[in-house]
Amino acid sequence: MSLIVVTEFMDERAVQRLRAAHEVVYDPVLVDEAARLHAEAARADALIVRNRTQVRGELLAALGRCRVVGRLGVGLDNIDLPGCRARGIRVIPAAGANAQSVAEYVVTVALVLMRGVYASTPEVAAGGWPRAALSAGHEAAGRTLGLIGFGTIGQATARLARALGMKVIAFDAMMDADHPAFADGSVASAGLDEVVQTADVVSLHVPLVEETRGMFDAARLESMKPGAVLVDTARGGIVDEPALADALRRGHLGGAAVDVFATEPLPPSPHFQGCPNLILTPHVAGVTAESNERVSELIAARVLEALAEPGA
Repeated sequence: MSLIVVTEFMDERAVQRLRAAHEVVYDPVLVDEAARLHAEAARADALIVRNRTQVRGELLAALGRCRVVGRLGVGLDNIDLPGCRARGIRVIPAAGANAQSVAEYVVTVALVLMRGVYASTPEVAAGGWPRAALSAGHEAAGRTLGLIGFGTIGQATARLARALGMKVIAFDAMMDADHPAFADGSVASAGLDEVVQTADVVSLHVPLVEETRGMFDAARLESMKPGAVLVDTARGGIVDEPALADALRRGHLGGAAVDVFATEPLPPSPHFQGCPNLILTPHVAGVTAESNERVSELIAARVLEALAEPGA
């Protein structure tokens, strides 16, 4: 019997599946208790994490027995992949399991920001009637959604947007116009500058690597179409946060929704305080009741398979 350590929240049914086969230490706040986390990691044959657990440095060094790290999500920037490979540790992401949740988030916040009417409840309830001021919002139909990154999540987002009558264009550094993802012609392959400069809504779906760090700096934000909306569900560090706030305050951008930040949890940020047309959420675009079940079940199954392999 092996020991599986789960450092952040996981669907209870998936935890019970793990417990039926192995010893399990499950504590959703273990990530916040470094000393105990490192002690449990030293005994672990498998480690299951979300994005807050940094599998690098002291924690990685503590994984003397570990053979597999399951990631309850798809981003791997919190895991030292070369370090894991050097130690013979297999890393398993939950690829595709939260794509629908992220896609729905992207389309929902884009609709909210383009329409611009859904923050009126306090004023209307107090007897105000800002009908004229809130009558200049935009429909999604006929607008262009630009995707930066066209993997599983980007493609799911494209399907939902097209159902609303949006035109969709996409840039992916790993795909040319002949890639099968563009074969049906429903989404046009475009260059990065074309997507940024022409889309009414730009949505980011790229990992945080050296090539994408700071990709949306002040200059690139300024090159976006005036009045456009930016949605970032990718990773913190891709968008320059103070520059984004400045673009919103100046009215260059029509709105933004940010679910990921350079530092998480986000510390008090003066540049975001009172910023107009801004939706901030705490890294939950891919987390719904349904996606948590799918992600957890997938990782539980894959970790159990890995531990059952000869030599594991």
